[in-house]
Formats: sequence, structure tokens, C-alpha cells
Amino acid sequence: MAELKEADAAQLHQEDVDIKRADGGDASSAGDKAADQTEKTEGAADSDAKPSTTTSDRHISIQTKLEGLEVLVDLNGAGRKSCPLCPEEKFKACYSHKLRRHLQNLHWKVYVEFEGQMMCICHLPCRNLKPSLSGDQASGRHVAHYHCVVCSVTIARKTDMISHLKRHVNKGETEASYSGSSDVQYEEPAPSGQPYEIMKELGTNVQLLPNHTTPQKSDTYFNRKMKTNRQLVFCSLAVLAEERSPIECLDAFGATGIMGLQWAKHLRSAVKVTITDISDTCVKMIKENCELNNIRVDGGSRGPRGPEVATSEVEGTPIATVEVVKMDANVTMHLWPFDYIHLDPFGTAVNYLDAAFRNIRNLGIISVTSTDTSSLYSKSPNVTLRHYGCHIIRTEYYKELAARMVVDTVSRAAARCNKGIEVLLAVALEHFVLVVVRVLRGPTQADESTKKLRKLVHCQWCEERVFLKKGNMVDETLPCNCHGSMPGKTAVQLGPLWSGPLFNTGFLRRMLSAAVKHSMDDIQPLVKTLICESDCTTLKSLVHGSSALSNQVECGVVIKTLKSGDESGQAEQSGKRKSGEESGNVLKRMKCEASLDHPPFYYSIHRHSIRGMNMPKLNKFLQYLTEAGFRVSRTHFDPTGVRTDATLEQFKSVLTKYSVPTNTNASVPQTSVSMDKTL
Repeated sequence: MAELKEADAAQLHQEDVDIKRADGGDASSAGDKAADQTEKTEGAADSDAKPSTTTSDRHISIQTKLEGLEVLVDLNGAGRKSCPLCPEEKFKACYSHKLRRHLQNLHWKVYVEFEGQMMCICHLPCRNLKPSLSGDQASGRHVAHYHCVVCSVTIARKTDMISHLKRHVNKGETEASYSGSSDVQYEEPAPSGQPYEIMKELGTNVQLLPNHTTPQKSDTYFNRKMKTNRQLVFCSLAVLAEERSPIECLDAFGATGIMGLQWAKHLRSAVKVTITDISDTCVKMIKENCELNNIRVDGGSRGPRGPEVATSEVEGTPIATVEVVKMDANVTMHLWPFDYIHLDPFGTAVNYLDAAFRNIRNLGIISVTSTDTSSLYSKSPNVTLRHYGCHIIRTEYYKELAARMVVDTVSRAAARCNKGIEVLLAVALEHFVLVVVRVLRGPTQADESTKKLRKLVHCQWCEERVFLKKGNMVDETLPCNCHGSMPGKTAVQLGPLWSGPLFNTGFLRRMLSAAVKHSMDDIQPLVKTLICESDCTTLKSLVHGSSALSNQVECGVVIKTLKSGDESGQAEQSGKRKSGEESGNVLKRMKCEASLDHPPFYYSIHRHSIRGMNMPKLNKFLQYLTEAGFRVSRTHFDPTGVRTDATLEQFKSVLTKYSVPTNTNASVPQTSVSMDKTL
């Protein structure tokens, strides 16, 4: 009894001390003396501090020994004590022997070790929880998390933290790389209580969270590997801005807002940018990134915009204006018309195509980025059939197959709105498939586009392929003789797919000019390859050709493209506009040259190599095919691929003709063996 009275007296004394501290303006919680001491040296325990290399700045859940957790609380003292890693409503104050068992069995038992540092599980409200459908916060069991010893990010699962630390090890990242990486320091924390990271791309600064690669944990997403995609989209928008100005463009999935900010910062008054996202965290981050790049944020009421302020170099004057809207992408595209729409969801874009073609203006451009490579590259055929309505298998030309499948889906979505398309660009790289199309209004244009949707006949033995024409039998369409020499069925039908051209040469040349103008050195080799691929010529002929400008007609719009020097001199001397008859003649000439479109698909030189023979170099082989009378070019889909109008049999014959045996002395032992047999 004496011991209980003594313990009660100590507890009352402790409560009196806490009341006096609360009256004096102290921020510590009642009955938490150890947490108050920690707050004096380390800052608040329930928020993520900026990462540092010193041990004192780490979170209190990161210790080297179990005694480190016990030091946080004076377990030798009398009275009830609170857990330093649990809120009071989750774990009530108890005596020392129970608290020691709680720290050992709950927090220390499930630690994650990294270079001698033990990251114990933390139950403090360090993470901002998402509200449920009813508006209430998530239950307390969802608060448990770990603090990364390298970047201070909070991760809920132990397995996810182990994977997160492995990525740090593979990249060679340490605490020092995070503590001094940002040039600009920010006192205000991120929306999720985590420090910002500054990234600069194409002269545009954006703020990123440490876990920006996992949208499920931060509500934001940024992929550094999509830089090529962003630059290609920017160049296509710059080409459209040269045709008409100003144009209204939409970045339907803003995330960090990097793409829309690049449009506004470099094209200025030529574009009116609208960035939309459904996440509150993303909208807040987009507005902060606008302030970081000195761009004014419009309210998003979608009223008539005022006149653009003349840009100047005076500090503090906004260089551009961006409209930021918190709304679903489908709702935004249904409500307001645009000249340029870019769709880049996290996965497939088939759910947004109908809304995109709903209000797109005539001769506008829609760019679609699909990152669901598992279904596009024939790894999940059931998902492919569900999303795109196409049957495909794994082939040597699977990347072009994916691009034509996406164009087919886009064309059918446009036809449902009585619109047709003209494919300006189709790129399939390792991480994404990008398709840029121009919209043509009218049922006639829609019918012309749907006529280019055909089935593909593919031979499973030699991989010869050809688009199926109406009224033809499957096996009679293929030029190979596999059906006659092999038993059973050898051909399968794939698709439906887009059978028209995938590139527009004039548009690509203007994209190259835009890339040079805005100093995009990374994509210039890719665009040059696309130009050669669209013309089905080698890069040598492109480099040594003339660089003068001529007129070409795209969908009724006269644009400037490259042509010979004599024609350019005559055009400059005349100084007159083309009459209607001359433009009509250009249209007729373009229709006559429609058969000169690049041939579909390509052959891999390594895929069809001959065993025991050394193949010629790829550039030499292109020259041999050209001398044989075929149109040839390299392709961006495959570094070893050759796009040509030759059949597979002709392709193999030229390859066999110029291949050299691996062992030149192989004929000597064969003759000796034959002589032995005769003897």
C-alpha cells in the first residue's frame, strides 16, 4: 500500500508539472516527459525533418540498439510513462515493465536494418491519411510506417521499405546525396509532410516528392525516363502553334505539371495552356510549380481570358499564364473545346478517347501516350483483347504491331464522332507508345479512315506478313510457300490494325526544326531516323540533300517542307501566292504519290541470319538492297531492323548473296573425308 501511495503521489506531481508547462506555452503533450526532452534536441517527433548526415537529426524510430529506444523514456523512474513512438489514444501510459515489453515486442521486433541502423516501426501521425468515402480518416492501424534512414520518406510495409532501400543501394545514394541535392531550400513542407526535391528539365523547375515514382503513396507521379516523350509532344505542339495562334491546349493528366509548364514557358503567348488533374495534392503542387517558374495561375473558371500581358525581363512579372483545374479529364474534354489535347494516363488511354474527340476542333491534334506495355507487347493477350479489341501474338515486329493497334483504337473512337484521322507520328520505345494524329471532321473523312483498318495475315513459320484484302483467302495472300510445304495451317489472322502510313514527312521535318530551335539535342537523332523511315531512305541521302523550303499540302493546309534549291529560287523570285489551280495540282500530285508511302513492318537482320555465315554490316546491307532496286531504311522500332518493300524471300536472297562463311578452310576437311571414302 505504501508503494501504491508513493506511485500515486509521483503521478500527481508529474501532472502538476505538465499543467504548468502547458500554461507556459510549451508544445509537449501531457504526461510525456521523454518526448519533451526529445523535442528540444530533435524537433517535433511527429513530422519528417529534412534529411541530414548527422545522427541527431534522424527520426527517433531509427536506433542502433534496443537501449536507444529505452533511453527515450526514463524506465527507471517511478509512475506511468507513455510510449515515444505511439500516440496516447493508441497506447495509454503504463508502468516501466509493461512499457519495456511494449517497445521490445512491437517496435523493435519488426525493425528493418540498413548499414547498422535499425528502423523501428512508428505509430505517430507522421503521414497524412486520405479521407474515406464517408469523410472520416482511416483507422489507426493504417498509421504504422517506417522512416527511411537515407531520404526520410515514410513507407507503410516492411517489404516495400526493403525494396526502397535496395533501390538506394543500386543507385549509390546516401544521406549526403539527399541533404545537399537541392539548390533552393524550402521551409514549407510538402503536402504529405515530406521534403521536396527540385528537378530541372528543359529550363523548367518542378518540385518532386522522394517517392514520386509510386503514385499510390504520394498521389503524384513523375517518370524521368519519359523525357523523350515530353520533348516529342512539345515539338508537335510547336508545329501546330506555327500554323495558327493562339491555340488552346490541354494537358489532361497534370501530375507535377511539368509538360504544361514547358509549353507555357517556351511558347508563351502562342498557346493557352490548361492543366487538369483530379487529385488535390497534384493541383496544389502544380500551382506551386507555377510560382517556382514565374508563371501566373488562372483561377479555372474558364471564362474569357483577358489580354496577355506583354512579357518582359522585369523581375516579378509573370512570363505566361496557365489555367489549373481540379476536374476529371473526361469532364474537362466534354465541357470545353481545344486545339491540342495530350492524353498520358497511368496505363491505357482507351477510357478517354471518346471524350477527347468530342470537342476537338477541326484540324486539331490529339497525342496519346500508352504505357501499358504488357498488353501492347503481347505479354497479356487477354488484357489486349479487352482494352483494344485486337488479337495479337508475339512477333519480331511487335513494337510496330503495338503502334498500329493503338492507331486502330484511336481511329475507331474518332469514327464514332464522325471524324477521321491522319497519323502524323507513331513511336514505340521501351517504356511507352506515342501516337500523334490530326483530326479531320466529317463522315467522309471517317469512312476513309475506317477503310484502312484491316486484318493482318502472319505466317508462324517464316514470319512473313501482309495485310488481308477483302475477298482473299488467308493462305493465298502470303507470298511465302509455307502452306504448301508444311502440314496443317501455318497462317493466323491478327488485328484489326491500322494499315495506313505511320508518319507524315512534312510534319516530321517541321518537328526537327522546332527541336533545333528549342535546343532539344536528345531527340534530334530520333526525329532524323523517323524522317528517313517515313521516306524509306537512308540517313546519308537526308544529310546530303538540300535544305531549302517548299510548300506541301497536309489536309488542305499548305505547310513548308524541304525541297530542291532550284524550286526554292523560283519561288523566292516570283514572290506570289499560289492560286487555287496550283494548290489543286499539288493535291492531285499528293494523291498520285500516295503509293510512295513507307512499306509496312520491317525485318530484323539478326532474326533471319544464316547459321555459319558472317552477315555484312547493316549500312552495307542497306546499300546492297538499294542496288537491287528496293526501297530501304532503318527503323526506330528495332536497331537491327530494316524497313523495305522487298518480300522475305528477296530479303533472304540478298542477305545470303553478301554473307561470308565463318570458317574459310571448312572445304578442306570435307574434301579429305570424301577422298577417304573413295579409297
